[in-house]
Amino acid sequence: MLVAHQNLRCNVRGHASTSRTARRVLLVAATAAPAQAAHAANGAPVSSYTGKPARVATVKRKTKETEVEVTINLDGTGVCVAETPVGFLNHMLDQISSHGLFDLTVKATGDTWIDDHHTVEDIALALGGAMSQALGDRKGIHRFGEFSAPLDEALTHVVLDLSGRPHLSCDLTIPAQRIGNFDTELVEHFFMSFSNTSGTTLHIRQLAGKNSHHIVEATFKAFARALRKACEYDERRAGQIASSKGVLTQK
Repeated sequence: MLVAHQNLRCNVRGHASTSRTARRVLLVAATAAPAQAAHAANGAPVSSYTGKPARVATVKRKTKETEVEVTINLDGTGVCVAETPVGFLNHMLDQISSHGLFDLTVKATGDTWIDDHHTVEDIALALGGAMSQALGDRKGIHRFGEFSAPLDEALTHVVLDLSGRPHLSCDLTIPAQRIGNFDTELVEHFFMSFSNTSGTTLHIRQLAGKNSHHIVEATFKAFARALRKACEYDERRAGQIASSKGVLTQK
């Protein structure tokens, strides 16, 4: 069954149900399975898009402050299930999944009666760790990704390198301290935490924007699109590592 990628969205717990959301959930339920219907001789799922073993990983993180489980399929169709107590972050995880075409499941609980800091941080750490595990030795990927995403008056540019070397340079000017109950200071911290565990060099530049929601959402969309490009296979690379050193990890 052929499915338009842009029609797949996230089932986010805690958001008001609408007919549009209901249609999305039904579409996901009806179409999610075929993307990984094929299996290799060893039983591992095979991506129907690349013909290669699907790059899937799960990371669980449990502390006195949070309990997080993240599963990512880099060769998915944009299906997302985000079940966290941070509503705005659920919305941003949806952007990562939808625009990156990653199948993403995030389940988390945390000490949000204090604030959202620990929960957002640990979700990002687990997501970065799962991304790194799913990439494995990073053979054959493009490695670099770049994208500029507009959202009305906002425009954000993201450039990243799956180099194995974590670095974040983040230049965002977000006018509001909060978007709903979400502390906008956590946007940069999310990307820093992701970079640290995924081994990503990440540069984020805000080129325009006045509305805080638009600025942050444009940032996550640009990040997802850049990450999608970096993770995709480069056919000319023929399975070789895109590095003159021959490695893209620090191990």
